[in-house]
Amino acid sequence: MTTPPQQPLFIDGEYTAAPDARSFEVISPATGEPVGSIPLPTAADLDRAVAAAHRAQRSWAGVNVWERAAVCHRIADEIDRRRDALARLQTLEQGKPLAESVADVTEAAQLFRLHAEDAVRLNGETLLSRDNSKRMFTFHRPVGTWGIITPWNFPLLMFAEFAAPGLATGNALVVKPPAHTPLTVLKAMEAVSAAGLPGGLVNILPGDGSFGDALVRHRGIHAIGFIGSSATGAAIQAAAGLKRSLMECSGNGPLVVLADADVAAAAKAAVDGAYPCAGQVCCATERVIVHTDVHDAFVGAVLRESERVVLGDPLDERTVLGPLNNEGVARKMDRHMADARERGARILLGGRRRAGMPTGLYYEFTVVDGVPEDSLLSREESFGPVVPIITGRDEDDLLRIANDDALGLQGAVFTRSMTSAYRFIEEMEVGQVIVNESNNWWDINMPFGGAGARSTGWGRIGGKWTLMDMADTRTGVISL
Repeated sequence: MTTPPQQPLFIDGEYTAAPDARSFEVISPATGEPVGSIPLPTAADLDRAVAAAHRAQRSWAGVNVWERAAVCHRIADEIDRRRDALARLQTLEQGKPLAESVADVTEAAQLFRLHAEDAVRLNGETLLSRDNSKRMFTFHRPVGTWGIITPWNFPLLMFAEFAAPGLATGNALVVKPPAHTPLTVLKAMEAVSAAGLPGGLVNILPGDGSFGDALVRHRGIHAIGFIGSSATGAAIQAAAGLKRSLMECSGNGPLVVLADADVAAAAKAAVDGAYPCAGQVCCATERVIVHTDVHDAFVGAVLRESERVVLGDPLDERTVLGPLNNEGVARKMDRHMADARERGARILLGGRRRAGMPTGLYYEFTVVDGVPEDSLLSREESFGPVVPIITGRDEDDLLRIANDDALGLQGAVFTRSMTSAYRFIEEMEVGQVIVNESNNWWDINMPFGGAGARSTGWGRIGGKWTLMDMADTRTGVISL
C-alpha cells in the first residue's frame, strides 16, 4: 500500500502545508485503500483563517452586487471545467456511484449561478409609516463571517449550498468539512481561485468534532451554517449561543400511499428514494406508510422495482448502489435490522452486508414489511438503503403515523384525490410535502428545511430564501 498524497488546508486564498501537524488518512469506502491524507487543523490555523476571513469580508461587503454575482458565475464555470476530476475524487472518498457524483458537481455549479442571479434581485421594500414626516425602507447587508459545518454525504454540493448564497450576499466563510470526506471540497478551491475570488473569503479546514466545537465558539465567527444530524445540531446550538444560525438537521420522512394511489408509481418512488447515495440522504425513503387495501399490491411492486438496484463498484457504470460511507452508519443499519427481526418484521430482501466485497460497507438493498411503529426502523433515521413498510387502516390513521415522529423534514403522499393531497400538504408536519413523487425529490430553487416544533432545524436551503437567511435586513428611517 502506497502512502497517499497529503492535501494541504486552504487558508487566506492559498493551500497551506502543515508538515508537523497530526494527519488523518482518507480511506475509500469503495476500495478500502487510502485516497489521500490531510493535516488536522490547529487552534492557530483557525485563528489565522478567521482573521483572513474578516479582512477579506470587509472589502467584499463593499463590492457591487453585480460584481459579486459575476465572480459566482465564474466559479460555476471553473467547477464545470473540472467536473469529471471532481466527480471521480468524490466517488472515491464518499462511495456514491460516479453518475451521482457527476450530478452533484453539476448541481454545485448551478447553485453558484442560481444565487448569483438571486443576489442581484434581492430587493428591499418601501414601507408606509404612521408618521407622514417619515420615510421607511429596507435593504440587505451581509452578516459577516460564517462558520460552516458540512456533512459527508454530499461533500461538494452541500458546501455550495452555503458558499454560493453566502458569497453572493457579501459574507466570508470558514468551512469545516468532515475529516473523512474533505478532498473534493479542497480540490474545488482550485476552481474558486481560478475564478478570481479574493483570498480569505473561503477557508477550508477539515477537522473532527472538537475542532467543530472550537469553530462554533470562536469569537470571530458571527453566524453558523450546519447540515447534519439533529443530535450534532443541538450540540452546535448549545455552543453557539445567540449567534445567528441556519440549521438543516435529520429527517425521517414518511412516504404515504393512500388507497386510491397509483401503486406502481408509488412503489417506483419508494425505491428511487431509498438507493441514491446508499440511502444516506436526509429526505430518503425512511418510512413508507401504506393503506391496508393496497398493501399487498404495493409490496409486490416494490420487490419488482428492487430488481433494477445493482450493488457494486461505484466506478462501474452499471452500479446504482454503492457502499455506505463509514462503519458508524453501517453499524446503525445492522442495529436497525436486528431490532426489526426481534420485533417480528419480515425482511423480504437484503438486510445484511454483502460478503466478498472490497470493504464491509456494501449493504444490500433492503425491503422490510410489517414494520412496527415503535421499531428503530420507524422511530429513527436509518440512513441506509432500506424501504421500511408500515400499514395503516384509513386516511386518518396514515396521517397519524406520519406525524408520530420528532423529526419533520420532508414527506410525500400518493393519491389521485386533490382533496386528500391538499389535506396532507397542510396537515403533515414536515417542511415540504411532495405529491405523487419520491420523498427524495427536491429542486435547488425551492425552500428546503424542517417544520416548526420538530427537531429538524430552522431556516431554508434553496432559492432566495437562503440568501435572506444569510443576510441581515437593514431598515432605514428618514425624517423629512
